[in-house]
Amino acid sequence: MDFFKAKRQKKTKYNLSIYLMIIIAYVVIMILSSRGMISSLLNGLLVPFCTYSILAVSLNLVVGISGELSLGHAGFMCVGAFASAIFTRYMKFLGAEGLYLFVIAIFIGAFTAGVAGLLIGIPVLRLKGDYLAIVTLAFGEIIKNIANAIYLGFDEKGAHISLKNTSALNLSDKGFIVIKGAQGITGTPHYSSFTAGIILLLITVTIIINLVNSRTGRNIKALRDNRVAAESVGISAMKYKLIAFTIASSMAGVAGVLYAHNLTTLSALPKNFGYNMSITILVFVVLGGMGRIRGSIIAAVILTLLPEMLRNLQDFRMLIYSIVLIIVMIFTSAPSIKQYMEVLKNKFPILNGINLTKTTKNKEGK
Repeated sequence: MDFFKAKRQKKTKYNLSIYLMIIIAYVVIMILSSRGMISSLLNGLLVPFCTYSILAVSLNLVVGISGELSLGHAGFMCVGAFASAIFTRYMKFLGAEGLYLFVIAIFIGAFTAGVAGLLIGIPVLRLKGDYLAIVTLAFGEIIKNIANAIYLGFDEKGAHISLKNTSALNLSDKGFIVIKGAQGITGTPHYSSFTAGIILLLITVTIIINLVNSRTGRNIKALRDNRVAAESVGISAMKYKLIAFTIASSMAGVAGVLYAHNLTTLSALPKNFGYNMSITILVFVVLGGMGRIRGSIIAAVILTLLPEMLRNLQDFRMLIYSIVLIIVMIFTSAPSIKQYMEVLKNKFPILNGINLTKTTKNKEGK
């Protein structure tokens, strides 16, 4: 009993440290911002920090907790971004304004992305390993290309959709165009803020932690560790993996809402919602530690900030960024470094969350 009690206490301390880290970071940033000590570069990255942290934490539920490799996370982000932007852009045309629209948009983005994740997950999650990764990557690209091809407008007769051009919408004089194909959506209200991002990040972390520590989360981890043994005691692999996939997709949609309302123009460019974005999110998860929520947040912030710090180096920026990633992975995989980190963690418990090399059998709560 003492063992399980100590284990629960350790888990509780770890979870509280995540909230403490986020809140301290928010308070420090707000104090520095009020005193004018935040540069324009860092100020512009505050919302992306929150966006990518939400994406990293949500993907960790699929890759780290569930043990499945998904490469279509950016596609669900795209669904949430466009669904919410269409809603707020339409309400803006009608003359409605206010932060309550942003709250409604968050629910719309989460719901539409969750439905997309559910519909895609039903056939996709029957696959395993590399096959699952390839199919989710394909679905992500399909979603992005559909968003690039659609022309959408509204008038007194309702919505008009075309795959040709804006003139094919046949709008009346009172109509307006929302999506202009590859040009995307312009005039989206700027509702996103650092405070909103922190609140959404805290909500995301709370949902993931409660799920992982629930009976459903234990079943998901059981399937990850030994699928045959889990199914032999009556745990449905399809059911619980679909739950994890759908919730992660919904959280990606929330990140998409935050992303869309931080920009004046939203377009489904490859750099925004393509496979490179999905790979980037996966890098956050792997580098931060599989199944480690705190590590995912730290990795997302550092790897978002690093390219911007190297921007003055122009052509060498991404080369240095890649070299840093390689060095970090080699550094953290060396046995001698692992032993040294264990010694440091025994002396300084705060370092427990930065182990970047946790294996799938030694994940959070294990």
